[in-house]
Amino acid sequence: MSRSLLFVVTSDPRSSARPAEAIRIAAGVGTWKQVEILLSLHGAAALLLSESPEELVDADHFIQYLPIVRELGGAVYVQKDSPFLSALGQPACPFQELTDTELAGVAAKCDYVTRF
Repeated sequence: MSRSLLFVVTSDPRSSARPAEAIRIAAGVGTWKQVEILLSLHGAAALLLSESPEELVDADHFIQYLPIVRELGGAVYVQKDSPFLSALGQPACPFQELTDTELAGVAAKCDYVTRF
């Protein structure tokens, strides 16, 4: 794959459907195998990686589509030192912590960036 698409998710999945929609779209676009899917979670958005997503808005999207995103092999990034990491339990998928500066470097290398 020569192109990449970074989904930057900043919305709180406890009160907004936007993170669930981002995961659904990422899974759908990723299955085309035309772009590499990267996912960056800031603030409370990290909670979508929770081992128990049932309390999140549109939890079925996380349960159904997050495994697809994970299988596509793209990286998942979480804001470094996020206070929400301790609430994850066993994360639904592996992730890498990035500072805002490191994320800016990743974003600069991507062909497309979208924010939810």
